[in-house]
Amino acid sequence: MTKKGSFSLYDGEIHGIQNIKTQVRLSFQPYVSSYLTNYAGNTEVNFNGGLDLKYGINDAFTLDMILVPDFGQTRFDEEVLNLSAFEVQYEENRAFFTEGTELFTKGNLFYSRRVGGAPGGSVNLNENEIIENYPSTVDLLNAIKVSGRTDDGLGIGFFNAITEKTYAGIRNTETGEERKQLVEPFSNYNILVLDQRFGDNSSVSFINTNTTREGHFRDANATGVYMDLTNKANTFRYSAGAEGSWVIMDDTRFGAELSGSIAELNGKNRFQVGFDLRTKDYDINDLGYSSSTNYVTYFAGYHHRLLQPKGFLNNMYLNFNLNHMRRLETDLSSRVLFNFNSSFTTKKFWNFGGGFETTPLGTQDIYEPRVEGRHFDIPPYYDVWVWVGSDYRKKFAFESVIDWYKYDEKGRGDLIIDFEPRYRFSDKFTVNWSTNLRLNDKEEGFVDLLPEDILFGQRDRNTIINSMGSTYIFNNKMALNLAFRHYYSEVYYSEFYTLQQNGALDFRSSGSSEYDTTFNAWNIDLRFSWWFAPGSQLTLLYRNAINSSANLSHVNFRNNFRHLFAQEELNSLSLRLSYYLDYNRMKTWFSSRQKTPANLETSVGTSYRKLKANNMIH
Repeated sequence: MTKKGSFSLYDGEIHGIQNIKTQVRLSFQPYVSSYLTNYAGNTEVNFNGGLDLKYGINDAFTLDMILVPDFGQTRFDEEVLNLSAFEVQYEENRAFFTEGTELFTKGNLFYSRRVGGAPGGSVNLNENEIIENYPSTVDLLNAIKVSGRTDDGLGIGFFNAITEKTYAGIRNTETGEERKQLVEPFSNYNILVLDQRFGDNSSVSFINTNTTREGHFRDANATGVYMDLTNKANTFRYSAGAEGSWVIMDDTRFGAELSGSIAELNGKNRFQVGFDLRTKDYDINDLGYSSSTNYVTYFAGYHHRLLQPKGFLNNMYLNFNLNHMRRLETDLSSRVLFNFNSSFTTKKFWNFGGGFETTPLGTQDIYEPRVEGRHFDIPPYYDVWVWVGSDYRKKFAFESVIDWYKYDEKGRGDLIIDFEPRYRFSDKFTVNWSTNLRLNDKEEGFVDLLPEDILFGQRDRNTIINSMGSTYIFNNKMALNLAFRHYYSEVYYSEFYTLQQNGALDFRSSGSSEYDTTFNAWNIDLRFSWWFAPGSQLTLLYRNAINSSANLSHVNFRNNFRHLFAQEELNSLSLRLSYYLDYNRMKTWFSSRQKTPANLETSVGTSYRKLKANNMIH
């Protein structure tokens, strides 16, 4: 266990390596792909081709480029029924955006799913018109990133991407006439990062992100400056950050974020204090992700840890945290939150822990109403949870969590149960399963914006998520992977309310099925991968996906699946072939000369005479 600072402080150093001539680091990876897709009775065949390029500018810096990329075989997104005030932030699964991107994550100004994500434009409909097709993604034409670090510790990163024009399809229901409307123009995305390391574990960083769209669409710019300063003894870290966002449309809207903290890094007992502030107009959502704004948060923490094995424990972590959040404009105390969480690891490598959380004064939620300047009162709650995980060195292992929220309101509470077993049949075959259960009783939340009122509702929400992952490795070149997920969420409204100016709810009517919802997301990916040469891969993917959403609730198990499988489903079979070409190997292909028969005869004759002279041939 480390006593202070970061783990990198304890790394060894190698000296005396010199006079090593490096080869040119240049490689190409062209690809071709084909898709056979059936959806809603229509079958399409598509062919794609493109190129990945990697070039070592010098020993420290590398350039990566993709031309006409194809992300059609990327793992499916884990869709959810979102009732919150903020968009869902999905994980990035595209390899180009997950490899060698450490510098670009500084300050969290870069959310790579913005590049090639959903178009941002709205559609203007005339009388009798409907939206026939609104694209879910934007085509990425090319992207490039350069990153590395100099001998003096200066990290430099540059990213650029260009996306294609994207149109929505519109149809007139009376005349049948069809037209297109631009919903995302040509767009250019840029990031510049400078990160200077100094001392043992200190750094100063600068990052700028810029989004420029063709025409009269929205442009944006965001800039951040950050400092992490560790004292010479590596016992304290001082952190500070300042960010500015500029959104440019008809006018320019500026927002800012400021943060600072002091943390103790040494010993069994450690402390941390800090703050984070965001103004109302802070918005980095063109190339980043920002949700809550218009707040200031003050936080403090005490952390106790076991640094050496003791008794039956290998380690122990106890964390006590206090958080106070306020609205900036106009001033309002939003929440006081206390949190305790713990983690233990035994000498037999079992893990367990638990915690307690409470908001003793309740919460004045400034986001749930979806209207600026309004808030919604949530009663105090306490939350208790426990978790356990077995030894993952064994063939059978599991993790399990039970989490219970109880609100200071009759009948209101949340129960969360997770169970995730894994079984390793052999070194070649492993199966993982996950079941997640969420039961929300008498939850209160936003429903709709009415002409004169903000409509809230009391609802019961039940969510069940089952997923499975399995891998079978045939040999060191071939593998078969299965990914399955079924997400089910049901929402039943029992009462409706009008949100008052003071944050309280005023009864409006009993529930109706108008806003009830049952949502399903079904995904299966079956992937065969064959690495037929170094860096070269052939991938065959079968994909099945179905989504269903209906304004009803209390559907039994059988009828729910009947409704799900009655929906239009996507079936796709795709084949992708990529081949790795190394410049140094290619150079030898073209420079090597085969011996002519005359040369071969001379060579054989010379070898024969040498062997004869040495009495090795008789």
